Amino acid sequence: MDVIERYINELMEKSTPDRPVWNIEKILQGEKAGWNYIDGCMIKAILEMYAITQDSKYLEFADTFIDFRVKEDGTIDGYDVDELNIDNVNAGKTLFELYDLTGKEKYRKAIDLVYSQIEKMPRTKEGNFWHKNIYPNQVWLDGLYMCQPFYMEYEARFHNRKNCPDIYSQFDSVVKHMRDSETGLYYHAYDSSREMFWCDKVTGLSQNFWLRALGWYSMALLDTMDKAGKEDLEPLKRMEEAFKELIDSMIKYQDESGMWYQVVNLGGMDRNYLETSGSAIFSYAILKGVRLGYLDQSYEAYGKKAFEGICRKYLSLEEGNMSLDGICLVAGLGGKDRRDGTYEYYMSEPIVKDDAKGVGPFLLAYTEMRRTGWEYKG
Repeated sequence: MDVIERYINELMEKSTPDRPVWNIEKILQGEKAGWNYIDGCMIKAILEMYAITQDSKYLEFADTFIDFRVKEDGTIDGYDVDELNIDNVNAGKTLFELYDLTGKEKYRKAIDLVYSQIEKMPRTKEGNFWHKNIYPNQVWLDGLYMCQPFYMEYEARFHNRKNCPDIYSQFDSVVKHMRDSETGLYYHAYDSSREMFWCDKVTGLSQNFWLRALGWYSMALLDTMDKAGKEDLEPLKRMEEAFKELIDSMIKYQDESGMWYQVVNLGGMDRNYLETSGSAIFSYAILKGVRLGYLDQSYEAYGKKAFEGICRKYLSLEEGNMSLDGICLVAGLGGKDRRDGTYEYYMSEPIVKDDAKGVGPFLLAYTEMRRTGWEYKG
């Protein structure tokens, strides 16, 4: 067993469904975990660990963790559909895999419950889901990852693909409204109403290119295509082009360390830093993109360089325990604390260790590294 597996095992041993050690936000707030996208990221990664190792401890942990929340009638403790928060769809992705692996009917019922939120989500005038009910008319890149792969998997498996055109349309809209033609990067968020204090009143766009949001979006494209089947040639071709163009644009900004900066295009500016979660996401997205044939083999080197760069800079042994540092805790726009999307804002958010928003993608990237035959040398 290499040190990265030892690290994930340590985190699992210290975690319960109410108090997972990787959910730093909840720990800092002194709250129990509930149903949230952060734990969803981590359990998804643990299920990938099961897929690659076939070690039953990973499946047992994931099943126990999600089973704890899901009641026999399919309702989910700590989840309110009517909150209309797109982030809450993310943990629903684990239900498909757990249903297949365990056959528990309550998981199938819970999938329907999460899907019922998608049916209720309010939309912008362009047809995109709002990020949250409390953020009206706003599309955030993060939200594409939280929802669209789940939406596509449901349509493909249970709904005769009826709403696939809606999914493609939402991605097309993001390319049209949020992509910067000069850099090929995407702005963090878009306000369709042009009313929020953080947006450009002409374009509706926020000001900066935040690494993790770009990463979530790259995974949204990749994981949605992966669940889509091959029937819809034209829209899938557009998604594939958007994915490849984004990866090509990001490679231009890859630091010599292999990692990327918190604000992607401003490396070298005061306080900007090489950030773990977004770098891990792009390592995963590139390596999986190669494996699935969306990128040619030559791209693998960029994905490996990113992963190895994170290991060198931020994976450390402290008092006998592994730790992963350099993770931006959270970043958003608006809300009670008036987050304004400036460069200074992205530099002001806490940098933490061992949070699932970094650890989950790091493990996903690790599973892709393992698939290439790579071994951790320390």
